[in-house]
Amino acid sequence: MKICWATINVNNLEKSLKFYQEIIGLSVDRRFKAGPDTEIVFLGDGETKLELISDKTVKEISIGLDISLGFEIESVDKMLLILKEKNIEIYSGPFQPNPYIKFLYILDPSGLKVQLVENINVP
Repeated sequence: MKICWATINVNNLEKSLKFYQEIIGLSVDRRFKAGPDTEIVFLGDGETKLELISDKTVKEISIGLDISLGFEIESVDKMLLILKEKNIEIYSGPFQPNPYIKFLYILDPSGLKVQLVENINVP
């Protein structure tokens, strides 16, 4: 068994798309209408996708802070500069629990916690 995708119901599809494309670096795999009030976008070029669903009939999205999505990044230090430039607040971190990993958390436009992880190759 393998994971196909993770689904996020979003408040604002365009803001969420901009976040996942510009900050996380995901590309749109496919985008389509799923009825008169619903639009779905699959993001990512790997085996596992991120699915964003926008349903205009749903007025309130509930996302808990006990769930997060993790994405590998090249450098936490470089990402901090990008986040500052884009006025995206750091939710928590950066943390470096050992010499091999460094990470921080931000929130996506719908309030989902996103972990940005740098894997460090220490000689």
